[in-house]
Amino acid sequence: MASPHYAFNTVHKPIVGGLELPGEGGSMAVDTRVPSSLYLWYLIIVATAGPLQFGYHLSELNAPADVIRCEQKSSPAFAAAQLPQCIPMNGNEFAFVQSKYTVGGLVGALIAGPAATKYGRLVTMRFATIAFILGSVAEALASNTSAMSDGRFVSGIGAGAATVVCPIYVAEISPLEKRGLYGAFTQIMVNVGILATLLLGYFLSHGNYWRFILGVAGMIGAAEFLGLFFAPESPKWLAEHNQMNEARRVLQRIRGPDANIDDEIKDWNMDSPEGEEESLLAAPFGESPPRQRSVSFLGALRHPKYRPAVIAVIAVMAAQQFTGINSIMMYSVSILGGLLPTSATLLTVAVSALNVFMTLACAPLADKIGRKPCLLISIAGMGISSILLALGLEFGVKILSAIATLTFVASFAVGLGPVPFILASELVGPEAVGATQSWSLASNWISTFAVAQFFPLVDKALGEHGRAYWVFAGMAVLLGSFIWWWVPETNQKASADEVWGRTEDRRVD
Repeated sequence: MASPHYAFNTVHKPIVGGLELPGEGGSMAVDTRVPSSLYLWYLIIVATAGPLQFGYHLSELNAPADVIRCEQKSSPAFAAAQLPQCIPMNGNEFAFVQSKYTVGGLVGALIAGPAATKYGRLVTMRFATIAFILGSVAEALASNTSAMSDGRFVSGIGAGAATVVCPIYVAEISPLEKRGLYGAFTQIMVNVGILATLLLGYFLSHGNYWRFILGVAGMIGAAEFLGLFFAPESPKWLAEHNQMNEARRVLQRIRGPDANIDDEIKDWNMDSPEGEEESLLAAPFGESPPRQRSVSFLGALRHPKYRPAVIAVIAVMAAQQFTGINSIMMYSVSILGGLLPTSATLLTVAVSALNVFMTLACAPLADKIGRKPCLLISIAGMGISSILLALGLEFGVKILSAIATLTFVASFAVGLGPVPFILASELVGPEAVGATQSWSLASNWISTFAVAQFFPLVDKALGEHGRAYWVFAGMAVLLGSFIWWWVPETNQKASADEVWGRTEDRRVD
């Protein structure tokens, strides 16, 4: 077994109390006299705490909904000064509170892409954690519907920003050969957040303990905010912004002192415009060639070089939602309640736990068989499961409905769960990854809102009995066919030019 690499400080800087003082990137980093693999895992866990909170907030109101809305009466669990035990809300008002989260998510996603490109990944992640903290506090202390919806909106901004920038950061600090594995932790942490809130909701959905459920996310946000003080800026972003000295130092610290980082640094410049004759590798230490201009949100869609990637990420994110995963995550208790009245809630917890387990188990697949095969296998499995679930609900076959629900979620974990968050950073160069990821997550949030708002209406219009799952099966066929035709394989490709087979005309006007 090879001995672990140890990452030492490669630039002489003062170290105080085990912490390295901020360098050129303006960040404070852990004294890296620890195994580089542990340091990389630390950065991934801290960064993906943002997606964890996205999942947490997504389902935090599901279990305690009746208690929060005063539909289920119980004795107060603890004294809450000047705060009501519950907030009277009808179904429409509660739906409004739920949907404000997706509206905030869309706003955060649109802001985060340009911010991550201009100000850095680290600054944007800190902004997201502040929004998480403020939103969680507002929700936990809410005394009326308006305050609750405002808190959900602010939490949504944090979630939207986190789901844009965190996958970019993870991709940029991960070694090429394990980018799919580490990238899968975005979806793993989303699932962990969903599972955590379902478990808390199962045990604490009584009295005014629902305020504790909503406040826990603020504690997670505070922990992430502190953890980010010991994380460096993305080395790829530093190189793009003419901080080559710091970029080399940070990358060497992450990879270990014995790692050869020259090829990785050279790959950063493969998408650079014509006229940049010198590569980053050939540039003198501490210097870099002229920086390529960042691409704006609309510029990515307008430019023929980036438009195919924007279409690809929009399609993949639309497939993630329009194949029906959030109909299970948001409505499984009500869907299965008629068939399984005493165990629908426990089945929902089991489904969430299965989602975490399957995403962990399938994490290496994206690197072993490729991103595109994972997506197509996932879509096919979800389409078949949708048909089985529709049949089970239509004819009241309990065991078929339960098994179809589990295979539905297991299929999602194979590809549509983790892979969409990886693609944006692999389909375009660093100058456009922020804008492309914003398009990706904007598609995700709009699709999530559409499913959350219209799934019950569509199912009711079709006569209920799960007939909406025939629509999801049809969407799986339609979107799966488009992805097979349009989306390229990105696994083990060093640059966007290699992904798209470009050899000429690299200039971006």
